[in-house]
Amino acid sequence: MWAELLPVGRSAASGGYRRFAWNRADAECRAWFEQQARDRGLHYELDRNGNQWAWLGDPAGEGAVVTGSHLDSVPDGGAFDGPLGVVSSFAALDELRDRGTALTRPLAIVNFGDEEGARFGVACIGSRLTAGVLAKEQAYELRDADGVRLPDAMERAGQDPTAIGADGDRLARIGAFVELHVEQGRYLTEEHPVGVASAIWPHGRWRFDFRGEANHAGTTRIEDRRDPMLTYANTVLAARKKAKLAGALATFGKVAVEPNGTNAIASLVRGWLDSRAADEATLTALVEEIGRAAAERGERDGVEVGLTRESYTPVVDFDGPLRDRLAARLGGVPVLPTGAGHDAGILASAVPTAMLFVRNPSGVSHSPAEHAEPADCLAGVTALADVLEDLACQ
Repeated sequence: MWAELLPVGRSAASGGYRRFAWNRADAECRAWFEQQARDRGLHYELDRNGNQWAWLGDPAGEGAVVTGSHLDSVPDGGAFDGPLGVVSSFAALDELRDRGTALTRPLAIVNFGDEEGARFGVACIGSRLTAGVLAKEQAYELRDADGVRLPDAMERAGQDPTAIGADGDRLARIGAFVELHVEQGRYLTEEHPVGVASAIWPHGRWRFDFRGEANHAGTTRIEDRRDPMLTYANTVLAARKKAKLAGALATFGKVAVEPNGTNAIASLVRGWLDSRAADEATLTALVEEIGRAAAERGERDGVEVGLTRESYTPVVDFDGPLRDRLAARLGGVPVLPTGAGHDAGILASAVPTAMLFVRNPSGVSHSPAEHAEPADCLAGVTALADVLEDLACQ
């Protein structure tokens, strides 16, 4: 399974992946998921929000145990973030069948659409729509860098965009959701290749608009310039400093410049801030401080500064009894928080949710250097199979 997915959407130049929502690589990943489901005799289903489901047992049954993750990527992302959870889910099902496990609850594997938000700027669109966190009207306003609207992209890919929206009936039939994911840090040790998540830090994305005045780079005096690039650069440095002082994280990883000419002073710089902290008060205060720093510098530079929150996920404490049950079933493995967002975090308000992490010795994620050893991945499959067996055989 792993070998089949490796070439899909891979850039020959960077070695990273460009599997964005509703593009060709995404379609190939979706076709792969459907084939894996049909090869196992599972009931395949595409829901109203573009999420894929593979069912063992009655999809309409109550108390279903669901596992899975996503198959899309960030720009030039790694091979493990997302796909490891989906591949491991199919492998865990295979192991349960090899064990002769008799399930008493429906079991499903899911591939949530557009988890990374690489194309339309909002993470976890598939699960957000399902949980009602992202309204249909909001989704219809989302556009990619080329101006393509989300519903138009869905329609071109064969998905009916008129049907998207909250799917409470589906969530009500789920008794537990367990997502396996590669660790996005370096906290698990060689003695513990698998861990259990305790919580997800609150996090969000904010867009800063720095508006100045376009002019000639070679003829405009320094004192006559209204250069938004200066304000942007200062804001990036301020974000780093303030995040460090707060014990939090702040990253400007995406920027757009107009008119984007080498010999032109920019008229507009847009920078996207990703910020995360251990608690919501710290995160709120941090973003406010970064915003003030941007505005103060903007006054000096003659630049107008606008700040828009594009997405936000509050702190997620995973279901305590479920978390403790998983940790106990796996022999007291480490329980640790994460700063990364996941579909599991979106669903946690509606469904008992938990996560497993597989050790990442590199500590690198969202990069082609992302890695997990085969032995650790297999340990993750066994751990997931043990957990699913425990939950679906009650």
